[in-house]
Amino acid sequence: MRIGLISDTHGYLDERVFFHFENCDEIWHAGDVGDIGLLEQLLSFKPVRGVYGNIDDQKIRSTLPLDLSFNIEGVAVYMLHIGGSPPRYANGVKSKLKEVRPQLFICGHSHILKVMPDHQLNKMLYMNPGAAGHHGFHKVRTLLRFEITDTKIHHLEVIELGLRGKEKAPTSQGF
Repeated sequence: MRIGLISDTHGYLDERVFFHFENCDEIWHAGDVGDIGLLEQLLSFKPVRGVYGNIDDQKIRSTLPLDLSFNIEGVAVYMLHIGGSPPRYANGVKSKLKEVRPQLFICGHSHILKVMPDHQLNKMLYMNPGAAGHHGFHKVRTLLRFEITDTKIHHLEVIELGLRGKEKAPTSQGF
């Protein structure tokens, strides 16, 4: 299962997302979609799982949940827009993670690209794809792409869409 992970679009969808996510089976959006039309574009392209963020209006909030817990290829996933990051989670998030016990925790909000294990929480993998939109303080717009197969998360790639507020040729870095 190939996953394209995006967050904090804030109403802007770079056309290159369709190229980078062309071979993905699903797109996961970690909140702050910003415009229901953007979500509809993604849904017409690929199946989408996602959560709403703090800037999302009632249309998006009636379409996407606050948080999402699911299992895919034997990996328990939990997604929430405002989650903090290891070891400093947002209020109430650490207790929720202890309850849900995901192997993969996905959030957005910070606009900071970060992927790291949390050794205190069962070696859970934390992923924040950074921000793909132009709104915010981030310097580079980013996405993540990865695979989940037989309980393993692998072939993780960071995709840079260019500088915030400027267009630049995309790059991809595999890990």
